Amino acid sequence: MKQSLHIGLGQQLRMTPQLQQAIRLLQLSSIDLQQEIQECLYSNPLLEVDENPETLDETGDIDAEFPKVQVEQKAEDFEYSSRDGVTPSQSSGNDFPVRDDAAEESLKDHLCWQLNLTTMSPLDREIGLTIIDAVDNSGLLSSSIEDLLQSVTGGEDLEEELEEDDVLSVLYRIQKFDPPGVAARDLKECLLVQLSLLPETGAVETAVDLVERHLEALTKLGLEGISKRIRRPVEEIEEAYQVIKSLNPKPGYSFSSENSDYIVPDLSLVKKEGIWTVILNNNSMPKLRLNEQYANMVKETDQPQTRDYLRSNLQEAKWFLRSIESRNDTLLRVGQAIVEYQMEFFEEGEESMKPLILKDIAEKLELHESTISRATSQKYMASPRGVFELKYFFSSQLATSSGGECSSTAIRALISKLVKAENPKKPLSDNALTAQLAEEGVVVARRTIAKYREMLSIPPSSQRKRLIGE
Repeated sequence: MKQSLHIGLGQQLRMTPQLQQAIRLLQLSSIDLQQEIQECLYSNPLLEVDENPETLDETGDIDAEFPKVQVEQKAEDFEYSSRDGVTPSQSSGNDFPVRDDAAEESLKDHLCWQLNLTTMSPLDREIGLTIIDAVDNSGLLSSSIEDLLQSVTGGEDLEEELEEDDVLSVLYRIQKFDPPGVAARDLKECLLVQLSLLPETGAVETAVDLVERHLEALTKLGLEGISKRIRRPVEEIEEAYQVIKSLNPKPGYSFSSENSDYIVPDLSLVKKEGIWTVILNNNSMPKLRLNEQYANMVKETDQPQTRDYLRSNLQEAKWFLRSIESRNDTLLRVGQAIVEYQMEFFEEGEESMKPLILKDIAEKLELHESTISRATSQKYMASPRGVFELKYFFSSQLATSSGGECSSTAIRALISKLVKAENPKKPLSDNALTAQLAEEGVVVARRTIAKYREMLSIPPSSQRKRLIGE
C-alpha cells in the first residue's frame, strides 16, 4: 500500500481543564469548597484574599446584584411554628429554623432519591432498588448479575419471565446517576461510564481506547511504553492520560456515612417589599482576587524561568476565579428556578409542594440533568420556613382524581395533618387515611400510605390506640 500525505480541515470538541475544574467545583459542598479555596491560596501565589471586599448591608441596594422573584404581598408573613422537622429553637443565627434532617446523606439515599425521580415501571424500580442495595461504600457493584436476578425473582410470581437483559437495562441507567460510574462491576466499566458522559473529543476517544484495551499496561509501561505499543504520539497519550486522571475510580467515597457537624447555607431566600429574593451566601467564603504585584511581574521580569512560572500560575488563578463565578451563577439560577416553581410551598407549607423532577429545571435553564443534580446535591437554602437541601424540593408525582398531580411530599404532609387531627380513641387506619385522601381528590394506594406513614415515624393505628390507652 503506497503511503501519502493529506491535508484536511476538521473540528473537534475539547473538554478544557477550565471546564473540568468548573464541573468539579460545582459538585462540592460549601465546606468542601472552603477547603479547596484554602488549598489554592497556599499553592498559587497569584491568588490572595481581598481584605476589603465590597459588600452590601441590609439597607444597601441589591437590585442590580441579585435576581428577583415577584409575588403578591401577603397580609401575614411566615410564622416560625413547630412543624415536622422544623423547630423555632433551631436557629442558625439569621432567624432561619434548621430542619432536623439537614445532614449529609448516604450514597444509598442519594441513589434512591434519583431512582424515585426516574420514570420506570414498578418491576424496573424493584430491580433498581435491588441494585442500589448491592452497591458497596466505594460505589461499585458487589453482586453479580445472576445474584441480582435471583434476588428480584426469588419467591415472587412474575407475570413475565425476568431475564438478565432486564437487569442490565436498569443497571446501565443507574450507572449514569450522580455520581457517574456508580454501580459499575469493575474499575474498567466505572471509568468507561464516566468517559461516555464527556464531550466527544480526540483526547476522550483515546482515553476510551486506553481504558478498554490497555488499562493494566498503562500502569506498567508508562506513557512512552504505551505510545510505542499503540503507535501514537506521546503528547496524544499524555492528553488522554490527563482525562483519565480526572475521573473518579471510587465514586462512592465522596459520600460519608457520618453526619455533618453543621450546615452552611449556599443560598438565602428573603422577602423585601413583597419581592422574594434569592441571594447567594458569600459570607462564609473568602473573596479572592489576583495579586497585582505578581501579575505585573509577568511582563517585567527578564528571567524566562520566573516568567513561565508566574504565567502558568496566573492562568490557573484566572481559571479558578472564573470557575467559582460559574458555580455561583449556576447555583443562583437553579435556586431561583426552584423558588419560582415551588412558590406555593413557601407561601402555604408542605401541603402545597408541587411534584418536581430534575428534567423540569434542566429544561427551564437549558442545562443537562447531571448539572442540576450536581448543583442540588449537598447545597442548602435558608428560608423563613427553615434550611432545606435543594434536593428536598424535588419529589415524585402521584395522580389525583381530577386528573392533576400531587407531590409525595405534599401527601406526607396531608397524612401527618390527618393523624394529628384524628380522634385519639379511634385512630385512623391506613384504609381510612386512603379514603380521606380520596375525598380530597388524592388517589393513593393503601400500601403507599403505609410506606409514607413509616417514613414519618407514625405507628400503625393499633399501636397508636394502645399508646393512648396506656
